[in-house]
Amino acid sequence: MPLSRDKPEPSHPETRKADLPWKSPKPRSEDPKAPGLIQAILKSPEYVEADKDIEFLQLDDTRGLRLQLDYMKAEQLLQAQGIKHSIVVFGSTRIPEPQTAKQRVATLEELSRKHPDDQDVADKLRTAKRILDKSRYYEVAREFGQIVGRAEGAMGNRLAIVTGGGPGLMEAANRGAHDVNARTVGLNITLPHEQYPNPYLTPGLCFRFHYFAMRKLHFLLRARALVVFPGGFGTMDELFETLTLIQTRKIKPVPVILVGREYWQKAFNPEFLAEEGVIDPEDKDLFWCAETAQEIWDDIQRWYARAGKSLT
Repeated sequence: MPLSRDKPEPSHPETRKADLPWKSPKPRSEDPKAPGLIQAILKSPEYVEADKDIEFLQLDDTRGLRLQLDYMKAEQLLQAQGIKHSIVVFGSTRIPEPQTAKQRVATLEELSRKHPDDQDVADKLRTAKRILDKSRYYEVAREFGQIVGRAEGAMGNRLAIVTGGGPGLMEAANRGAHDVNARTVGLNITLPHEQYPNPYLTPGLCFRFHYFAMRKLHFLLRARALVVFPGGFGTMDELFETLTLIQTRKIKPVPVILVGREYWQKAFNPEFLAEEGVIDPEDKDLFWCAETAQEIWDDIQRWYARAGKSLT
């Protein structure tokens, strides 16, 4: 019988008139063991689709995929929000707002009066007083966040404060931007212990990374300046990595501002490094110090004007 020359109308219904053979499992009537065998297959972890198989995604061999995902999620969301440039702010998570620091000192002073011979209490009180002294930087960081937040609108909403998303001085910078209803970004990291983001981050713009490497990449990918408040290992890690990348010209130079000359003169001695010959004298010019929020902002603006470049 010859094939019909009639041409059917295009039709793509969601359901078929006749089911395909694999739509139903092999029935018990054909093999009593079939249902149990099928269930064993369906329940095996190997049957799970690769992108839903958590154990598979956690293997050493799939680390490359996880690195890509760690990068891509934040990148796509930042692009969708139109955030092209950032002012990155780092500083200690241990330095709270002044009122909190005062309360801690008061609590320890009362404890010290009750236990005058307790050396542990005396040490904690001494440290708390040092933290209280540095808590003034919380207000500087908050004011700086406000300045950048107000500038964001004038710059086409393309510039945002970016921090590590934690408490302390990074919280202060996010809080300042939040005060003036500006968007502000936090880059959290998964740690063995619980880490909560500070409450002043813009919902949808706080990301949690698995890999420090991807987090560091996102800190610098859009950075137009690095503002570094007093801090410890984490703060210095980001500072020295950025200075190294600028020194070696792996990234284009950006302003690097250390806030609080008194602190940084004790914590970091570039004069000594230059005298020892382990850095060049010109490397001392990769950064400078500032004290106030307005000074920080003015210095960033002046750096770009002298470089003949636009901040955004």
